[in-house]
Amino acid sequence: MKAKQQRQIFYIVPYGIWLLLFVIAPLMLMLFQSFTTSNGHFTLGNYGAYFGSGTYLRMTFNSVWYAFLITVITLVISYPTAYLLNQLKQKQFWLLLVILPTWINLLLKTYAFIGLLSKTGTVNSFISFWGVAPQQLLFSDWSFLLVAAYIEIPFMILPIFNSLAEIDPRLSQASHDLGANKWQTLRYVIFPLSMPGVKAGIQAVFIPSLSLFMITRLIGGNRVITLGTAIEEHFLVTQNWQLGSTIGVILIVAMIVTMILTRDRVRKNIRK
Repeated sequence: MKAKQQRQIFYIVPYGIWLLLFVIAPLMLMLFQSFTTSNGHFTLGNYGAYFGSGTYLRMTFNSVWYAFLITVITLVISYPTAYLLNQLKQKQFWLLLVILPTWINLLLKTYAFIGLLSKTGTVNSFISFWGVAPQQLLFSDWSFLLVAAYIEIPFMILPIFNSLAEIDPRLSQASHDLGANKWQTLRYVIFPLSMPGVKAGIQAVFIPSLSLFMITRLIGGNRVITLGTAIEEHFLVTQNWQLGSTIGVILIVAMIVTMILTRDRVRKNIRK
């Protein structure tokens, strides 16, 4: 028993150190800076400047709205995809093809879309064959949503796929035996049982989408302004780390609220 405890400590200590240095310490530093001035004095002025500014409140609304749209788009595409993948014989192979784009660097994928959507890009070259003049496809809301949804789709598909794979096939058979058709089985049996995967997918997509900044810059240009771009601006351009930290704390609170709202209450009740 003692040897087992020593092994557990051996594994826990490096993880604890990593967690302390790269998660807890940066969060505490950001929280500290949000309550200080540039001279290091305590103040609530940073939060007053944030909540008293219509610009920042509008950015907050934009961040939540765009994250919501990205989540809805990915969910509408991902659930049928995950359901169909589970019906295939070689479903693990097809799932691997879906996950494969996540192995590519995010910046490379973003630049690839710039090449596709630019005025001299592939999409405009294709539509020019049909007599359509080149269109301004980049730097728009829909192009930003398209690229963001494409990047986030695998993170929605994977938890839904795993949740569907865990459902006992005999439940579907029992539903058919009791007279339910495929649609009724999907609606009243499969979908409720797969909700843990849906909630996990929403967390995996909505939370990162709140703080997007690179895609908003490269694809959306100055038309798409979110809190992520505001944080980037304060840390890298204006050097106002105190206000940037304040916005970061607001984002973290929003992420925590999202996790609370989408937590799996069913499994929690089962454990109780």
